Amino acid sequence: MDRNEVLDAIRNTGIVPAVRVETEKQALDALEALCEGGILLAELALSTPRASAYLRAAITRFEPTMIIGAGSVLDAETARISILEGAQFIVSPMLSRSTIRMCRRYSIPILPGALTPTEILTAWTAGADIVKVFPANAAGGPAYIRAIRAPMPQVALMPMGGVTLGNATDFLKAGSVALGVGSDLVNLSTLCEGNLGKIAATARLYRELILQARCVLQAPMNGGEH
Repeated sequence: MDRNEVLDAIRNTGIVPAVRVETEKQALDALEALCEGGILLAELALSTPRASAYLRAAITRFEPTMIIGAGSVLDAETARISILEGAQFIVSPMLSRSTIRMCRRYSIPILPGALTPTEILTAWTAGADIVKVFPANAAGGPAYIRAIRAPMPQVALMPMGGVTLGNATDFLKAGSVALGVGSDLVNLSTLCEGNLGKIAATARLYRELILQARCVLQAPMNGGEH
């Protein structure tokens, strides 16, 4: 799958689950549950010592059914290693121009993190495909996304940090191209309990919510031409 196809999948799915786990089994279980719930892409956070091995195992197990990216990528070299392992997109919590350049070199989508208007525009002009606004809810939630989009409507934004089923619709209505969702969807304690059905059910709820929100946003205005 090429870069544009991956970006289309992210936009069409409307959600990028962040899978942050402690064991390979938890990683594989989480991805299995997401697949069952109809979400066929996710980022696997590289925030534990053996996370690269979990990424490799996940790609071996789930491709081509699932699009798997690497998350919590802090530098260009980690991005390069993840890409060579087979990661199909890269997500970072902060802005790193060298990481953006690395992903561009390999024609891999890059979703760097940024918060302030200056950081967001800097990330976009540096070559970000989608800017991850992090931490979005702490910065003001959907109202902050709406405020950013007013002067910068051309920038594709994905809120991350505090996105839940309760505020997801408002984030979409504010103009988010996708939602970055962490523990509200893939919760470590739920994984430890082996309750994969709960994760799958939550995934379905997110998918239904996204579809409903987009139907509302795309509906013609009352009184328009017929």
